[in-house]
Amino acid sequence: MIKLSRPEIAIKMKESGLVPLFYHQDQELVKEVLSAAYKGGARFFEFTHRGELAHEVFTSLVKFSRQECPEMILGVGSVVDAGTASLYMNLGAEFVVSPVIREGVAKICNRRKVLYLPGCGSLTEISQAEELGCEIVKLFPAAVLGSDFVKAIKGPQPWTSIMPSGGVSLEKQNIKKWFTAGVTCVGMGSALIPKDVIENADFKSIKNNVAKVLEIISEIRSK
Repeated sequence: MIKLSRPEIAIKMKESGLVPLFYHQDQELVKEVLSAAYKGGARFFEFTHRGELAHEVFTSLVKFSRQECPEMILGVGSVVDAGTASLYMNLGAEFVVSPVIREGVAKICNRRKVLYLPGCGSLTEISQAEELGCEIVKLFPAAVLGSDFVKAIKGPQPWTSIMPSGGVSLEKQNIKKWFTAGVTCVGMGSALIPKDVIENADFKSIKNNVAKVLEIISEIRSK
């Protein structure tokens, strides 16, 4: 496994265009989901820190990924404090995502040269995140803010890189409006990995969903 630098990971995230995100307390199930996403073409995966002993699931996932999905870049989401960020970086997280801006998290990620994507909901918050050294910001909640918000931001700040999360669906038109507005990549959770698919252990559908989204993104960018 080749360890990439923070700028390299940011570039690859832009090139990929998709960051699947998922959490479950069952280690084996998460491995299946990760593997399905990888087979579908995903090269980024955000494990959301939500449940008790979630870091143990992540540890198992890192070991599995390095053996079975060597090109996968694993990160952690739902991080709201520096201690949690430090824990996951020690366990192998290559990028960190928050629902809000946390200066303490930014500082510790900068210290370790790890990519940090803070959740932002205004131009002021985005500017603060960029001042803290964040190459890409997470637009959250994207479903509320919408693609027109991205267009408005890209006007005065064309250099801003945005990843909407919480408002992207599988429909081509929905994905197209986000990329046309100027997003760098999109984060997708339940739309990409639906609850009923998990309940039915239909991992092939996850693979197909990932492949479909990546194909749509590629088609949009080629025009």
